[in-house]
Amino acid sequence: MKLNKLSIPLFCMTSLLLGCPSSSLEEGDTTHDELLQEGVDKLRASGIVAVHAEMLDGDRRILARSGVAQLGDDQPVDFDSYFRMGSNTKTFVAVVVLQLAGEGALSLDDTVEKWLPGVVSGNGNDGSRITIRQLLQHTTGLYNYTGAVAALSSADDYMEHRLDDMAPEDLVALAMEHEPYFDPGMEWAYSNTNYLLAGMIIERATGNHWREEVEARILDPLGLDRTFEPGDETDLPAPHAVGYQQFDVGGPLTDVTIAHQSMAGAAGSLVTTTADLAKFWRALSEGSLLEPEQMAELHDTIPAPALDPIAPGIGYGLGIAWIPTSCGGGYWSHPGDTLGYSTRNAASDDGSRIVVMSLSTSTNDLDASYATIVDTFKLIDQLMCAE
Repeated sequence: MKLNKLSIPLFCMTSLLLGCPSSSLEEGDTTHDELLQEGVDKLRASGIVAVHAEMLDGDRRILARSGVAQLGDDQPVDFDSYFRMGSNTKTFVAVVVLQLAGEGALSLDDTVEKWLPGVVSGNGNDGSRITIRQLLQHTTGLYNYTGAVAALSSADDYMEHRLDDMAPEDLVALAMEHEPYFDPGMEWAYSNTNYLLAGMIIERATGNHWREEVEARILDPLGLDRTFEPGDETDLPAPHAVGYQQFDVGGPLTDVTIAHQSMAGAAGSLVTTTADLAKFWRALSEGSLLEPEQMAELHDTIPAPALDPIAPGIGYGLGIAWIPTSCGGGYWSHPGDTLGYSTRNAASDDGSRIVVMSLSTSTNDLDASYATIVDTFKLIDQLMCAE
């Protein structure tokens, strides 16, 4: 499979591994504990500096970790480590938009032009032909702006641009310099540009920054006090695992923990912990955040054939994916990838079983990325299918 990092920003981990300590098992001796621990050990052995994971199975909370918080140190990654969730942010943003739709503040069938006049235009881009639903669904055809962000391209560019404060309007403008991939509604293609626009629409509809609406509508009601949008804070709070990026195939690992997350914005800037993210996925799946009509919209999936090689039969809804399992049925999810960090998660339809994991190393080696992505999906499949 050929992965295009410009259209689907999936990053993975290097085969370099230094100084990993013994793995740790939090509690119990059940099949789920063993599967989770064996899985994170395997992922760490493939070249990730640190992996930590959490599984909720009914009332049980199972934790596992493998690797070190920082190269050259023997301190294991903390179970409560903060990490950048990347594109899992999109699920939070989609929930806010759906809540606003339920309140009548906007309609999913409103055009982008209605809310953001003139923003999506030029080079064949036309906001009057794109709906909010298509933004959340990734069927706009808009170019993925991350392909033009300098800090993502090389170690030197990262060091030069990592503290750049980039306005969403300017990032969208980068995308507008390119022709769309296809006409709106005709195909599916992942584009972070869609969610920058969704965040901008939230601000127009409410008068508040999208982060404020996420806080008021999701974080505060659920008590997720360790999940936040970092704003101008470029480092992560303690404890955290250092994020490493291998920019060149076979090259060194670069510490990319410090970066201004305006480059991700509403498409991927939130910081969290496994405990908070697991709590979010459980609440969402149980119906605590959306009314039934909006839940149905969230879960109305279409095929995402570009992702079939990774997860055959995957469907994409509004900021959420449905991934079939080998044992029948499936789970809801949204992977997240950003500089130095990958997030994987799964939620059963009723929220009774949740899996969240964070990986602290990424690489631009697309073959290595693909292999490790497949391993994470296999592990989640095992955990979701286990009796």
